[in-house]
Amino acid sequence: MAKPNKKGPVTRVTVTCSRCTAKLFYYRKGGKGALVKCFKERIAKDFTQIEGQCPGCQQIFARDCLIRGTPALKIIGGKVRVS
Repeated sequence: MAKPNKKGPVTRVTVTCSRCTAKLFYYRKGGKGALVKCFKERIAKDFTQIEGQCPGCQQIFARDCLIRGTPALKIIGGKVRVS
């Protein structure tokens, strides 16, 4: 399988916690679908201290994984909002 494009899309979205609405990170997202996975190389600015954990309410919102050989965060359904 092909690796994701390193430069990636230019559309930047804000990913926030659904429980406490704290900012988690800015992400360069492509397409119109829901946010299921986040490639780490596309994260523009990260506000979390521990990867996959909300800095406000300490909720785990994602798991670390490899997708097509590239490090990514697999988002747990309903834990984040994208705007």
